[in-house]
Amino acid sequence: MPKDYYQILGVSRDAPSDEIKKAFRRLARETQPDANPGDSAAEARFRDVAEAYEVLSDAERRRVYDRGGQVDLGDLLSGFGSFDDLLRSVFGDGGLFGTGARSGPVRGRDVLARVTVDLHDAAFGADTEVSFRAGTTCSECHGSGARPGSERFTCPSCNGAGAVRMARRGLLGTVMSVATCETCAGAGEVIAEPCERCVGTGVHTTTRSMRVEVPAGVATGTRLKYSREGEAAPHGGPSGDLYIEITVAGDERFERAGDQLVHRASVGIAEAALGTTIEIPLIDGGTERLTVPPGTQHGWQARMPGRGMSRLGRRGRGDLVVEVGVRVPTEMTPEQAELIRAFAELDGQHPDPPPGQRRRRGR
Repeated sequence: MPKDYYQILGVSRDAPSDEIKKAFRRLARETQPDANPGDSAAEARFRDVAEAYEVLSDAERRRVYDRGGQVDLGDLLSGFGSFDDLLRSVFGDGGLFGTGARSGPVRGRDVLARVTVDLHDAAFGADTEVSFRAGTTCSECHGSGARPGSERFTCPSCNGAGAVRMARRGLLGTVMSVATCETCAGAGEVIAEPCERCVGTGVHTTTRSMRVEVPAGVATGTRLKYSREGEAAPHGGPSGDLYIEITVAGDERFERAGDQLVHRASVGIAEAALGTTIEIPLIDGGTERLTVPPGTQHGWQARMPGRGMSRLGRRGRGDLVVEVGVRVPTEMTPEQAELIRAFAELDGQHPDPPPGQRRRRGR
């Protein structure tokens, strides 16, 4: 009885190619012989999984198989040349478990620098200078790692590949693995006489400064990425990236809520009752007059459209929200207290009597 390749991979007969590939990736990791040493059933299962994938991943072979025709596999995995080629076609150069070596010089490390800006610059953008410590190309050898007058030559161990391939024979034939070349540490070249300043790496650490543009609308925690501006890589590899993390300093006039600003103002009892006009500070400078209507209650809010923060990556600005609090005096002259009591009597309120009168009543 012919094998049911769909059942082996656990997919439906109308499964798309990406689902078939996903099923193979999962089953290959589960049944791979190196992950199941001494388990002959896993080895046989792995062979079936690989065979099913070879048939169903090829459009022509799959059509023949679906029509009930005889699929001529020849040697197992012949369409890929070797079992190693099959794994690479599905998992990439890293192999089944992603442990393959990377050919060529390594990439430089990413660098994180931090800068603090005030709320105004966060609202409208600004240019600022950032300093940070990072590896930079050696000025003595210009990044070659070799002492001036000396040369680099192709690594004899890997022939310049930066990685070496090792063959291992197993149940499914010869399996290739890849490892970083120990002689050149993945650079593909070796140095006859290393540079004394950078000890052959081509990199030395120094303090760097860079002008960066802070975009309008940034918030604390925003990170700006500058590709290839990070740490230089040893042996002439590509530089890492530079990340600038923004911190926005506080401003006693405003609280920020996304792209909105909140300003808290206060008025006296009489101003709240009878109405008044107050000056409101603006983030872009100056002030604007705001009318507080008669009968304003504590916590009353007014909105000034388009007077808040710029929207990061978008046009326009948020609003400025003014929240008005009513000040209640904590100390009053006798005249002020008498006026307040007169108002209370007219309004039908019953405040406590003055402290001296309360004591006499208590007697």
